[in-house]
Amino acid sequence: MAGRRILLLEPGYKNKYPPLGLMKIAAYHGPHGKRDLVKFAKGLDPALKDTAWDRVYLTTLFSFEYRKIAETIDFALEVVGGRSERLFVGGIAASLMNERFRDEPRWAGVRFIKGLLTQAPAVSLELDEFAEELYADDIDGTPIEDLVPDYTILDQIAYRYPVRDAYFAYASRGCIRKCHFCGVPKLEGGQRDVESLTDMIRAIEERHGPKRDLLLMDNNVVASPRFKELMAEIRDLGFAKGAKLQRPGERVASQRRVDFNQGVDARILAKDPMYLRELSTIALRPLRIAFDHLGLKGPYEKAVRYAHEFGLHELSNYMLYNFHDDPADLFERMRLNVTLNEELGVRIWSFPMRYQPTDRPDRGFIGAKWTRYQLRSLQIILQATHGVVSGEPQFFKHAFGDTYADFEAILARPHHFIFNREWYEKLGGREEFERYSALMAQMDAEQKAALLARLSSKDPSRYGELVEAETEPKLKALLAFYLPISKDREREIWRVQRDLTDDIDDVCDMPDDERVEDAGLNDDADAVDGLAA
Repeated sequence: MAGRRILLLEPGYKNKYPPLGLMKIAAYHGPHGKRDLVKFAKGLDPALKDTAWDRVYLTTLFSFEYRKIAETIDFALEVVGGRSERLFVGGIAASLMNERFRDEPRWAGVRFIKGLLTQAPAVSLELDEFAEELYADDIDGTPIEDLVPDYTILDQIAYRYPVRDAYFAYASRGCIRKCHFCGVPKLEGGQRDVESLTDMIRAIEERHGPKRDLLLMDNNVVASPRFKELMAEIRDLGFAKGAKLQRPGERVASQRRVDFNQGVDARILAKDPMYLRELSTIALRPLRIAFDHLGLKGPYEKAVRYAHEFGLHELSNYMLYNFHDDPADLFERMRLNVTLNEELGVRIWSFPMRYQPTDRPDRGFIGAKWTRYQLRSLQIILQATHGVVSGEPQFFKHAFGDTYADFEAILARPHHFIFNREWYEKLGGREEFERYSALMAQMDAEQKAALLARLSSKDPSRYGELVEAETEPKLKALLAFYLPISKDREREIWRVQRDLTDDIDDVCDMPDDERVEDAGLNDDADAVDGLAA
């Protein structure tokens, strides 16, 4: 039955990592599996409609990309000529929002696969042997999840993932925690080790050649009861501290890197210096630590100090916000890294990650202690820094302020003031900024809260309605500063500002392959906040 036409499809959003699930499905159907004809595509290519596909697999990532995912599913149905039984959709969003996808009438008959493909292929893919579906008799085969990913499909597309030259693997799956904000318990369940990391890496190398980096996508590797054995295994695989890769024909050896991309648990790291001692023996860069709320300050700081003690000086952390925290909580976490940088001489990068329920199809969730306006303000700041918060003091103070009062004031500013910071603070817009600041200084806490509530109630294009409706004189005068400026005026300000000032990015020089992926960072306001037109 070899030679069937198989299409692997990824929506056209920007993402950092190749679709590992599709790479394993390619292994199932490709030269080392069923010997089918496998095609990988990213985005909506009309030329795909010219082929009669026997099966189409579509992967999904972030749930807030629902609109783009839905568009791609609709396209895939056109590709198979409406034969929905030939379309299979899986991945993170399809798992976390499984009922929503299955309940959509126009997608009746499409198989939306929940979770990992850990059973025999025919079982995991819900194939019907009675209907004589393709490979429905494969009820004893190796689970697709356990197959060696096929890297060759990445050469079929023009898109280049920032992380590409790496072994993509797991040393463990699941997590011991059951954090309410996290989708891992639903996707992977409890903590467990994989059978053999070494076997997987060796198999990838045999089929696809040596890779420079080792990207381990474990959710909580330090919770593994085999943690020390795993560190030894990683060293034996050629990823000890300082390891390099010398490929035939290359004049200069490449520095190797290990990245536990999902981060490690500060609460465990702080229990025993053994964890950081072991991590310091591998080519780890950066050390990623989760710092989800200020209640973790003690173990987080202790973990950073242990890291410094054992020579791990490049650190990165995830900072959840918009959950149970408030802006002050987030600021204090970011500010702590500045303090630790200055004291220890380490380099800590922070990545604020906006919380949203794992089954929500947009980024419109607003935490009880945040306002929609503040969230949009923070997003504008992060757009300027490409989502990265440097612990370097000059960078931090410029972007976020030196105190929480500074940060709170920045979040309340008109958005064109934030986006064009240099223009309004130092250049041609300074007089306007000073008039705004003088008025803002006259506001008490209750009036400032009322201002944010009003700004959060409307799309910026309708702020004129707020000015007209306001009866309190000071608020009315202040609201006038928030009226959006024209696109032409903004472009001119940006041009002058760019020519006269140094860009904040000059300080933010983290390589793309070490940044944290957040596909929603650059969404426009409507997509981010779920605003009505």
